[in-house]
Amino acid sequence: MAPSPHTLASAHDLDLVALAVTGGRDAFGELVRRHGSAVRGLMRRMGADPALADDLAQDAFLAAFEQIADFRGEGTFQAWVKRIAARLYIRRWRRDSRLDLVAETPEPENGPGAGEAGAADRLDLDDALRTLSAPERVCVSLCYGGGLSHVEAAHALNAPLGTVKSHVKRGLDKLRARMAPRSSLEGPESAHV
Repeated sequence: MAPSPHTLASAHDLDLVALAVTGGRDAFGELVRRHGSAVRGLMRRMGADPALADDLAQDAFLAAFEQIADFRGEGTFQAWVKRIAARLYIRRWRRDSRLDLVAETPEPENGPGAGEAGAADRLDLDDALRTLSAPERVCVSLCYGGGLSHVEAAHALNAPLGTVKSHVKRGLDKLRARMAPRSSLEGPESAHV
């Protein structure tokens, strides 16, 4: 007898994986329902447009279903499927030859969040990620959103480890600066002091 949808909704991911290994499509469907938006979000943060993010997430879950017996529970299911999705994105990215990680990308112009008018956007991670260069965004997303180590990201991108580390460091420095709360000395009230 198949578990009821209510039982599946309250089951732990590892229990759902065990059911999916034995052919439980409903159990795997519950995993997709739980983690689909997180995988699509990672794809968007890496630079995929919404349609591509949806396609890559679907492909990642199909690959995860085919490889479900390989999931060992050493980390979370979500992290595992995010790594699959990240690798699919990188494969597509390489194929399309859209990015050269070694080449430096010019600093972005004043965009959303620049100056006083953008202060409300200051804490929006997606906006902040869009201000990074493409190599910085992908490296930061892989290492912090996709759960890959610097070594794994370098291997996946076929880039030197030092290059990946540099892009991550520069990207994190830019994100910290952009996401940092503004001090009262930066505001218009400081003109009256």
